[in-house]
Amino acid sequence: MTIVLLLKAAAVVQLFIAMLNLNLVAILKWRDQVAALPLLLKQVFHVHLWFISITLAIFATLSWRFAGDIAGGQLEIARWLAGAIAAFWLVRVILQIAYYSPAHWRGKAAATSVHIALLAVYSGFVLVYGFCCLGG
Repeated sequence: MTIVLLLKAAAVVQLFIAMLNLNLVAILKWRDQVAALPLLLKQVFHVHLWFISITLAIFATLSWRFAGDIAGGQLEIARWLAGAIAAFWLVRVILQIAYYSPAHWRGKAAATSVHIALLAVYSGFVLVYGFCCLGG
């Protein structure tokens, strides 16, 4: 599989994550918890939810549209973009490991599977974009 196809696959997956993120409250059954938050925290939560989704949609769109340029490693701006996206996902991997409590998933087969799958997907993004950042 070529790096261009991996970038296009990453674009599709990031767009999928962006759409899932917009439905996170319903998926995780957080309606009551979010409704109980003070107004400012509730608003910050929703703004961050939207901005993360928008950011991922931008990553997806740029990755799809400029996959060849990003994969080629010839354009400095494409390498910088790949590096920025790799850094974004690397921080997400670190947070997944170091910040989230294992109590959320340990001993729960489904939650553990999701935790491992997310780590694999996010790490895959780091590898693909990191490779492109380094010049392909």
